[in-house]
Amino acid sequence: MHSRAVRVRGNTAKRYRLHPAQVVVTGFALTILVGTALLMLPTARVGPGGASFLEALFTATSAVCVTGLTVVDTAVFWTSFGQVVILLLIQIGGFGIMSFASVVGLAIARKLSLRSRITAAAETKSVGLEDVKGLVFGVVRISLAIEATVAVLLALRFMLGYGEPVGRAIWLGIFHSVSSFNNAGFALFSDNLMGYATDAWICLPICAAIILGGLGFPVIVQLRRHLRARPFSWSIRTWTMNTRIVITGTLVLLILGTAYITAVEWSNPNTLGALDWPGKLLVGFFQSVQTRTAGFNSVDIADLDSATLLGMDVLMLIGGGPAGTAGGIKITTFAVLFFILYTEVRGQVAVNVFGKRLSRAVHREAITIALLAVGVIIAATAALMLMTDISLDALLFEAISAFATVGLSTGITAGLPWEGQVILILLMFIGRLGPITFASAIALRERHTTYELPKERPIIG
Repeated sequence: MHSRAVRVRGNTAKRYRLHPAQVVVTGFALTILVGTALLMLPTARVGPGGASFLEALFTATSAVCVTGLTVVDTAVFWTSFGQVVILLLIQIGGFGIMSFASVVGLAIARKLSLRSRITAAAETKSVGLEDVKGLVFGVVRISLAIEATVAVLLALRFMLGYGEPVGRAIWLGIFHSVSSFNNAGFALFSDNLMGYATDAWICLPICAAIILGGLGFPVIVQLRRHLRARPFSWSIRTWTMNTRIVITGTLVLLILGTAYITAVEWSNPNTLGALDWPGKLLVGFFQSVQTRTAGFNSVDIADLDSATLLGMDVLMLIGGGPAGTAGGIKITTFAVLFFILYTEVRGQVAVNVFGKRLSRAVHREAITIALLAVGVIIAATAALMLMTDISLDALLFEAISAFATVGLSTGITAGLPWEGQVILILLMFIGRLGPITFASAIALRERHTTYELPKERPIIG
């Protein structure tokens, strides 16, 4: 009887055990709720009373999902306490809820349970459980090192170049460093970074942090290991396929994005028209970097040409590298789709990338992610169109920016009805977790079939 009771309890526990993806989703949701509660405190808001539930929820979701969309002015609406809460939410959300919990667990217990390793691996996209501990600690060291370096550079510039008091300069440096490396896009200026549009000492360190954060932690960790092991003799041939795709894709998209934005906006009097050519190139490059899912802006996004917005839509949807602070469908997903198309056009059978063959499972995952993303964005945009009379290009831009956790805005977010703001909250949440992770988390169980149906081929095209 005793053994039977134990077995029943064991089966019950197994039945209600959460899937790793569900743990990740739950962790993000709980963190957002805690952040919402903190931001609703009267001490978090300037002036009498606390923030409303929707204002706090939207800001907390945007911070945890490292997006940067806002419904209030971060610089003047929140107190120093509220800004610190936002900063902590950005750091935790960018690093990863389960990864952060793993660090706390390691600090307290000096070890990780199997369950903790599984959930951390699911969040960091680790290829094996044995390397989770090393990867988590590597991510911590790299994140803090990059953020500290950029914070020092920015603080010195704010202090020496703009006469900011030492304490204020240090705070500005830390906040914008963390916000940029985590691709969040929150700024402590009412006009974001428009006041520093042509200041390379401000814009370039922020761009560097954004690009590094957008590569994804697996890529950064591998590059760090290779540089430490063979600082003068390493070769790209030793990189994994993921690293090679992310590095190549990032360079190509940054160059194309810079050229496109700069060319289209070159004569626009409201954006680049009044600048000299070095200033135009800097602003064009800066805004191209922001489409890696960062969200800072050095020009008024509402003044951009519709063609520029459309080009930025594409760049935002692609996003950055996987398992990092960037959003979008990810460069790797876009690259797989491109190589599938390239293979079909050439009449070949196997999809080969950098001398390696892609498995069929990767084909399905890439197609699924892309179609789910497009479906979610179209549905959200259609719903927003029914609620407002705002133009399609502005609503589509806002929806993609939220889903891809970019944070760039044409300035319509705060003016949307509460239902529209809730839609953006859901887009940020789904986009940060990824459509596949979100869908897996709400699935009750995995279903395995023991049979296959006969094949038949419909007419395509």
